Amino acid sequence: MTGKVYLIGAGPGDPGLLTRKGAEVLASAEVVVYDRLVGREILAMMPRSAELINVGKHAGNHPVPQEQISQILLDKALEGKRVVRLKGGDCFLFGRGGEELEPLFAHGVPFEVVPGVPSPIAATAYAGIPVTHRDYCSSVHFITGHKKKDGALDLDYEALIRLDGTLVFLMSIGNCAEIAEGLLSHGMDPAMPCAVVENGTRPDQRKFTAPLRDLVDCVRDNGVISPALIIVGRVCTLSERFDWFDALPLHGLKVLLTSTAGSASRLKARLDAWGADVTALPAIEPRPLPFALPALDRYALIAFSSAAGVRFFFEGLFAAGKDARALNGLRVAAVGRATAEALRGYGIAADLVPSSYSGAAMAEAILASGVKAGARVLLARPRKALPELPEKLRAAGVEAEELFIYETAPLPMERLDPAPFAWVCFTSPSCVERFAAACKEGGKEIPAGLKALCIGESTAGAARAAGLETFVSAEATLDGMAETLLRLNTERLER
Repeated sequence: MTGKVYLIGAGPGDPGLLTRKGAEVLASAEVVVYDRLVGREILAMMPRSAELINVGKHAGNHPVPQEQISQILLDKALEGKRVVRLKGGDCFLFGRGGEELEPLFAHGVPFEVVPGVPSPIAATAYAGIPVTHRDYCSSVHFITGHKKKDGALDLDYEALIRLDGTLVFLMSIGNCAEIAEGLLSHGMDPAMPCAVVENGTRPDQRKFTAPLRDLVDCVRDNGVISPALIIVGRVCTLSERFDWFDALPLHGLKVLLTSTAGSASRLKARLDAWGADVTALPAIEPRPLPFALPALDRYALIAFSSAAGVRFFFEGLFAAGKDARALNGLRVAAVGRATAEALRGYGIAADLVPSSYSGAAMAEAILASGVKAGARVLLARPRKALPELPEKLRAAGVEAEELFIYETAPLPMERLDPAPFAWVCFTSPSCVERFAAACKEGGKEIPAGLKALCIGESTAGAARAAGLETFVSAEATLDGMAETLLRLNTERLER
């Protein structure tokens, strides 16, 4: 049975610009053939079960020739596979998508094309450059600045100038000098506004503006590299007013986000929205431990130390044939807002949530709530948790019993190099330990001056011990961490 090939335009890099249909088709792929310019977060959406084939194309360097790429698509489809060809930008705008369809059509292989957001539309929009504007121009023209190997760049410069519209050159940085000279020598105004946008729509996007006469110097002096666009036209003057992307408060700030597996999406989404360049690396994974459910009516209070602990406790409760009614009469404490939200998912409202995310704060809150010496308290927590909470309760005469319901297992963080990052975020001491171990395993030193944002004091203590410059979130939540990072960097910029 013959399979099917889907050409998907992945857009220019921002994962939010991948279309819904593109994401849906990608999720069901059996084979994914992808290019270098596809954003890393879109690559992360590829199914784990899929065969992944990196053809690595970029300007001037095709490690897998175009003919071989087309043959791979054909061969995999003839094997009966559901094949996705994932391309940066749009498949049909200088993407050679038509060339890849030819052999499929010739062999009767079914295919679909899922359009992508073209880079000259998206990157210019992210740079605050409307490619058309009634007061400036009425047309826009996309031109490839890439020439065939050993060939000449054959452009009709006189015609381009007569169009009097916005000119957007793709794949053009290597031939910038030839393009600028061609426009100037055929009569374009040397003062014509130009812009260069590198890594358009990505957190590391850079934009530079210059008159045409200075364009080559601008590209050289700023070390602009591919992928980049060259925009020529009067609309480039609008970028100073309309560049909303550079104006984002954390634009380009490189942040490493370590966390428990599956828990970082909320914090990442907040930082992404403010323009930060976030790399999310799960550092630890909670895994349930077998435990015997004690007689809960013996206790005055039960305390939960994490959302994962809540989940594993209730799984054990249900396995024992019980439900939330077993907690009737117990007071319930949650270490933070996320843990309290997890409890609400099981129909339990936490009686107390300390204002600070630490064992000491939890102990103080429990004692302040009226738990007296001689009372029994059950602590549902991970194995190897910090001893601060039970020690403080026992020092006050409270019978604190620990119920170890899960453990945190380290996850691989290969080739971790902390040097590019300005900040690293930690949500637990275990994340700090895994980060430090991963740096050591990779032969990398933790850079002096690397800043750590920690969810609470216990985590901050571990970060200080690892030699990091440490800051504590104003509120022990992921939202609180995001707001704290924003405030700290805003204060830095205002100084």
